[in-house]
Amino acid sequence: MCWSSSNSEVVASNKTTLEEVLDIENNMAHQWVLNAPEPPSMLRQVVDNVKETLLPHPNPNTFSYLRNQPFSKRAFALLQNLFPILASLQNYNAQKLKCDLMAGLTLAIFAIPQCMGNATLARLSPEYGLYTGIVPPLIYAMLASSREIVIGPGSVDSLLLSSMIQTLKVPIHDSSTYIQLVFTVTFFAGIFQVAFGLFRFGFLVEHLSQATIVGFLAAAAVGIGLQQLKGLFGIDNFNNKTDLFSVVKSLWTSFKNQSAWHPYNLIIGFSFLCFILFTRFLGKRNKKLMWLSHVAPLLSVIGSSAIAYKINFNELQVKDYKVAVLGPIKGGSLNPSSLHQLTFDSQVVGHLIRIGLTIAIISLTGSIAVGRSFASLKGHSIDPNREVVSLGIMNIVGSLTSCYIASGSLSRTAVNYNAGSETMVSIIVMALTVLMSLKFLTGLLYFTPKAILAAIILSAVPGLIDLNKAREIWKVDKMDFLACTGAFLGVLFASVEIGLAIGCRSRYHLRR
Repeated sequence: MCWSSSNSEVVASNKTTLEEVLDIENNMAHQWVLNAPEPPSMLRQVVDNVKETLLPHPNPNTFSYLRNQPFSKRAFALLQNLFPILASLQNYNAQKLKCDLMAGLTLAIFAIPQCMGNATLARLSPEYGLYTGIVPPLIYAMLASSREIVIGPGSVDSLLLSSMIQTLKVPIHDSSTYIQLVFTVTFFAGIFQVAFGLFRFGFLVEHLSQATIVGFLAAAAVGIGLQQLKGLFGIDNFNNKTDLFSVVKSLWTSFKNQSAWHPYNLIIGFSFLCFILFTRFLGKRNKKLMWLSHVAPLLSVIGSSAIAYKINFNELQVKDYKVAVLGPIKGGSLNPSSLHQLTFDSQVVGHLIRIGLTIAIISLTGSIAVGRSFASLKGHSIDPNREVVSLGIMNIVGSLTSCYIASGSLSRTAVNYNAGSETMVSIIVMALTVLMSLKFLTGLLYFTPKAILAAIILSAVPGLIDLNKAREIWKVDKMDFLACTGAFLGVLFASVEIGLAIGCRSRYHLRR
């Protein structure tokens, strides 16, 4: 009896205790609802986002610990978070330096012709491509969390830039105004990219589904290839539009009216295009010959320039040249300032902001995809928000130093990876090599045929068309395939904006 009575007392006391605890929790909950704390202000949220993006650290107590450390140690820790490249240099040695030097030089040999070719695709002089191959990579190498992405002018961005700006000003009629518009669009694109990173607006990129991107890139590749027929055939008068109907009509008119075009351009361009593609084929079959595909563009530039010099040697005037060449390229100095060339004219600024937003999203989508792919190959990850902010900062600074839109390049990143790059030092080596070339070697590029730059761009077109991915989309989701097809047809037959709008809208409505 005593045992049972004591048990009942314990149960009763536990029940009382439990009821008291529940009452306390209910009172606290009611008090929390009635006296809820105020949410952080917009300014506080922005400050927190900036700290998380620019000063990330896996251990949140690190900075509390550093408060008791010497100033030099605290300053170095802060610099490491601001400039991640410093962390990779802590265990740097001679072997890594050798790998980075070789990778950087190989990368420069591959990148210089591509930079010039993409600049012509953007309807700019070749030196602007070289400018864009110097300042943006240097800034990105210091700020980004990625160890692999190679920055520079891209073919898709160049096509977008020229095709969207030409509705405002036709480049061939007013080149100075066109350059101002290019720099201003680059500036706005950088502003949007920084905002995306600091305000966590990455969800905007998600509206471009993988299916839409596959269709867009395939159509862009076709447009890039068609536009390069001007340089490949040496046609003087060619349509600036990128849709299929306009390009085919321009080609037919040129041949029908027997416009001035020389067969030497086609022979040179097509021959070296076959050479570049053949070296790429050899590199895929035999890894020991991969280096040959990397230097093939530069060898093509040197060989074709020698041939063009020989053919045009006896001609007194440039207009009589049988092989169209680049002519004089402005060089011999660092990137000139372009701050005074930014234009905020009320008549066009709204259109430039819209173009900047479109290019910012497309550029981010491709760059982040490249970064994640190659980071996974080396077993580490990237910080997407920091990458976005780094891309934005480099484009803002680039717009002030005669650069146009720059982004992560899949082909150049692959070259950097295959060349054995260890850190972002290889990107710095590449940028400095491009700078030296711009300062001392631009005079040697006078006789570089326009057809060879067209051939270099055409050699990169197959990499933009992913038939395997399109086939996979068809098997997995027919609705996504319709979005892919809509984006492809819209870009190919109408314009970039219409194609992207069709891809995004069709995917949204089909999912409802």
